[in-house]
Amino acid sequence: MHSDYYSPVEWEKIMAFSETKETPFLVVTLDKIRLKFGEFRTGFPQAKIYYAVKANPDLAVLSLLRDLGSSFDVASIYELNDMLELGVSPDRLSFGNTIKKARHVREAYQKGVRLFASDSETDIRNLAREAPGSRVFFRILMDAITSDADWPLSRKFGCQPRMVTDLVLLAADLGLEPYGLSFHVGSQQREISAWDAAIAQSKYLIESLGKKQIHLKAINMGGGFPADYLVKSNPLSVYAEEINRYLDFHFGDAIPEIYLEPGRGLVGEAGVLISEIVLISKKSRQDLKRWVYTDVGIFNGLMETLGESIKYPAYTDKTGETGDVIMAGPTCDSMDIMYEHFKYQLPLSLEIGDRIYWLSTGAYTASYSAIEFNGFPPLKTYCL
Repeated sequence: MHSDYYSPVEWEKIMAFSETKETPFLVVTLDKIRLKFGEFRTGFPQAKIYYAVKANPDLAVLSLLRDLGSSFDVASIYELNDMLELGVSPDRLSFGNTIKKARHVREAYQKGVRLFASDSETDIRNLAREAPGSRVFFRILMDAITSDADWPLSRKFGCQPRMVTDLVLLAADLGLEPYGLSFHVGSQQREISAWDAAIAQSKYLIESLGKKQIHLKAINMGGGFPADYLVKSNPLSVYAEEINRYLDFHFGDAIPEIYLEPGRGLVGEAGVLISEIVLISKKSRQDLKRWVYTDVGIFNGLMETLGESIKYPAYTDKTGETGDVIMAGPTCDSMDIMYEHFKYQLPLSLEIGDRIYWLSTGAYTASYSAIEFNGFPPLKTYCL
């Protein structure tokens, strides 16, 4: 299975490095990120790329993308400060979280950030007071579209189009610069047509606001670009071709400035999470399924298996006949079950101490493993 995701050279390099390391840990291949960033540049030559720091905030990852010329979308003042410490200038940073404290807005502004996202009246008033004159993206609610994604981002973010119009007008009155619209079609979105619907909605709002003498300059299309998990996705080139066609269809020669905020689609396939089997058991003598417990679970790296949303490819070097398994983590919490209903199959020859390799785990694994729940330490990351 691993050969479907990594070249023989990549896999040999990962295996050689990981032989003596104590599990669990994440290995990230920087060359894979470098190649994927180039694919984004090639597919969207007109776009400004703002990497979503939350996907994988490892310093080696951030440094590589900094040197490749990426800009960065930060979700908190803490991520912002990390980027400044790495020498990234504030004009390459966007404070893209619509939920933020007024004092953090003020701090970001004082440190030079002039690009923010918003979706509420209270936040607009905070921005006008604490970050006067700043450019603002207004986030559109995409509830119906995001429901098709493996990891939806619905309801919590964005507002209805009518409210977007009201917020744009309010921001202009308060001295902010209404700069553009933003949307997110849902994380791990495999339905490319979702971007068509979002772009069409953006075109309608831009035209409507133009009639009110508000001329928005940009569209921030967020992330949503998928990684290859157990179910594979179209290549990024196919997404780029289709999305560019949507932009041409809706805007013709008047395409606004385009911003992208890839996270998973940029770093997801670069990671292999390496774990060890702690226990194999059954709940009864007649049980047809084995419970396979590993030293990594929902609370220390595999949060996105919650609800069996993201289905990571799980590989072992054991061979032979396979059987159904329930895969669970090591903590004393009954929620710590990664896959119970989806039929994962693993070799019957598996033993305690064998390793399980979770493929395409470069995004939202180490960044979710931030506390020592049950005393298990946060997931270590090694970059090659």
